[in-house]
Amino acid sequence: MLILASASPRRRELLSQAGVEFSFESADLNEEVLSGETAAAYVQRLAEEKAQAVWTRRQQEDTEDDPLLVLGADTCVVCDGHILGKPVDTADARRMLEMLSGRTHAVLTGLAAITRKGIVRAVEITQVTFNVLTDAEIARYITSGEPMDKAGAYGIQGHAARWIPRIEGCYFNVVGLPVARTVALLTEARAGLNR
Repeated sequence: MLILASASPRRRELLSQAGVEFSFESADLNEEVLSGETAAAYVQRLAEEKAQAVWTRRQQEDTEDDPLLVLGADTCVVCDGHILGKPVDTADARRMLEMLSGRTHAVLTGLAAITRKGIVRAVEITQVTFNVLTDAEIARYITSGEPMDKAGAYGIQGHAARWIPRIEGCYFNVVGLPVARTVALLTEARAGLNR
C-alpha cells in the first residue's frame, strides 16, 4: 500500500498519470526554513518529515502481505541563494516574481520513501529561465490567483509557461514531482522490503 504524504493536487495528478496506485494523506507540518539550512537540505528534511508523520500515523496497517510505503515530497525555488516557498500574500508573490524576472533559477524537490526497512531519499534539481516580466504582466498574473499556492509564486503548467523559454532538467519536477525519479525511488524502496 502506497500513501502519498501530500495534499498537493499537482503531485496526485502526476503520480496518477504515471500509472501508480496510491492513496494520499496530508502531513500538515511547519514548513519554515531552519537557520543556515541549504535549499537541498530543506526540501530533503521536509520530504522526510512529511513521510515520517504519515508513516507514524498509519504504521499499524503495515503487513507482510501489503507492506506500507509512504512517499513524502517537498519543492522549493531558489534564486540568488534565497529559498522561495509559497507566497504568504500578493505582495510576497510580487516580490518573488520580480526576483525571478529575466533570470535563471533552480527548482529543487526532495523525495523520501519510508518502509519498515528504512528510508530512501533523493533530491531533483531543474534550472528554469524566465523572460523579463513587466509590472503589468506580474499584476495580471497575481490577480489570476494562480501564484498563491505555488513555490516561487508561479506554475509552469499554467499561465507562467509563456515566460519560460528554457528549462534544463525534469519538467515535472517544476510542476511538483519528478515522475521518473519518483518511480525509481519507489522501486528502490520496494526492493529493500524484499531483502
